Amino acid sequence: MSERLPLNIFIDSSTLYNSVKIPQDSFSLLGANLNRWLVDLLKSLGVLNQPVIHGNVDPRAVVSGQVFIEKGAKVGPFAVIQGPCFIGKNSDIRHCAYLRGDVYIGESCVVGHTTEVKSSCFFDHAKASHFAYIGNSILGQSSNLGAGTKLANLKLNSSDVSYRHPISDSVVSSGLKKFGSILGDFCQTGCNSVLSPGSLLLPKTSVMPCLHYRGTLKKGIAR
Repeated sequence: MSERLPLNIFIDSSTLYNSVKIPQDSFSLLGANLNRWLVDLLKSLGVLNQPVIHGNVDPRAVVSGQVFIEKGAKVGPFAVIQGPCFIGKNSDIRHCAYLRGDVYIGESCVVGHTTEVKSSCFFDHAKASHFAYIGNSILGQSSNLGAGTKLANLKLNSSDVSYRHPISDSVVSSGLKKFGSILGDFCQTGCNSVLSPGSLLLPKTSVMPCLHYRGTLKKGIAR
């Protein structure tokens, strides 16, 4: 990577409820860097090989590995949660959700019915309530994915994902073969929208329903 991608372009970390120290660069929360950060976080909470559960987990759910579930969080029936994974206070992991590891869920988030999350971060109040796929992505505070939204993370030719830097406007290689999207605080996607790998949405921007979007959206609505 030739340019840093500061996380504060997308997320105001000063307003997060959790006292967890959040990295300053977006790529510290993607790929192998996310795994290292999560494992260190979980170890600091006393989570080694077995789940530590303070929330309410339905007995039909499957929770395995390094998983920490805070008080007030709920996990619904037939959900599958694989570590490393952190789930914050009052978050709702609903029926048949699938968290595939390397997942950080902040406070009061929703991972909905048959939604799959892999190697991704949800910051406080982020919601993917219905039939979504979130791969190698970051969702800012109070962002919302409409039903059926897909954040694709792999190009058809499996080459490294590039993105357009929101400050310099230059096209930059991420150095990652798997990199989905970064959505800033208060972003929204309409139902059945698809974001191609390397898409960036700055705070308070939106993508209309049934739209394929690729690029960097600095303001307004992609139609």
